[in-house]
Amino acid sequence: MAEVLTGSKSEQAYAWLRARIASHAYGPGFRLVLGTIADELGMSVVPVREAIRRLEAEGLVTFERNVGARVTLVDESEYAHTMQTLGLVEGAATALSAPLLDAAALDAALEVNDRMTRLLDSFDAHRFTELNRQFHSVLYEPCPNPHILDLVQRGWARLSGIRESTFAFVPGRAEHSVEEHAQIVELIRTGADPLEIELAARNHRWRTRDAFLAALHPDSAVEPPA
Repeated sequence: MAEVLTGSKSEQAYAWLRARIASHAYGPGFRLVLGTIADELGMSVVPVREAIRRLEAEGLVTFERNVGARVTLVDESEYAHTMQTLGLVEGAATALSAPLLDAAALDAALEVNDRMTRLLDSFDAHRFTELNRQFHSVLYEPCPNPHILDLVQRGWARLSGIRESTFAFVPGRAEHSVEEHAQIVELIRTGADPLEIELAARNHRWRTRDAFLAALHPDSAVEPPA
């Protein structure tokens, strides 16, 4: 193995499997064979089984009768609906937050975006996704409407339960994402019309959704589920 794994054998197996799921080396539907994984890690099947149970609790692995453990399949409809809704409410939250975001806050958002940009050369989808959430949090958290803010936070939570990282599946989307981040910050900094800010934030989310769904069906033009 190239990785340096630490912790108990169960923790090592968990980290190893989770990294492969996040990077899409083990894609949706991939069968996780205990013996094969244990041999590759140089350990017994017991810690591997414990790691897989932990991943099951996180929703990343599903047990199927007479089949065993598989990487959870993506519910395309649920993903599309969640991203569509999140685009709407996060766009509104960002536009409402805009007048409350001072230069320091916008500089902080750009600093996070710069860190995301530096990750592009040696891409770490998990870290990129963490930073992506930090970036957007800066822009929507000041939203003065608590109901809209609650909907945004619920949308992010629901999204993480469906798929931890869209960027692990479509890493090419990451470069466009950081460019769009900079554009949204510039709109806010220059006092653009709230509707323009809202649409920029909404379309940013929807482009990520469309890229993910297109990657699931590379040989056909797939319309998002209605």
